Amino acid sequence: MVNPFDLRTILLAKHAQHVVLIHFPIALFITGVGLDLLSRGKRTSQLAGAAYLNLSIAAATVIPAALTGLLAWQFALDGKRLKGLLLLHVIAASIAALLVIASWWLHWRTRRAESLLLPGFRIPIELLGVVAIGLAAHLGGFLSGVNT
Repeated sequence: MVNPFDLRTILLAKHAQHVVLIHFPIALFITGVGLDLLSRGKRTSQLAGAAYLNLSIAAATVIPAALTGLLAWQFALDGKRLKGLLLLHVIAASIAALLVIASWWLHWRTRRAESLLLPGFRIPIELLGVVAIGLAAHLGGFLSGVNT
């Protein structure tokens, strides 16, 4: 029987890190988008500040989540050719990661320029990011066996 508290088991499991880490950028980004929508684009509101904080941490955590996903593919499947659900998951997750970082960058750029209003085109980008995250998560659930 495998000891669940064995450090080697925790760190070297084939895909455990991705499964744990991926929930942080998902939750932070969706919360950040919700807070941003509630702030109505006013950069000086407290909701906009909370949205920026959530989007910043989401952008920082999406990178390790994506890297652990790539490592899980390498370890669990020995780097076999991407096809089927795995290919769709990687594409959706890559698009989602880019949209998370783009959303954060728009907020960061606006704060740096000291503009009072956030650009209106950020909303479709953020909502598209939520859809891409939902699709990637749905496909990831099938890959992990949760949705079977």
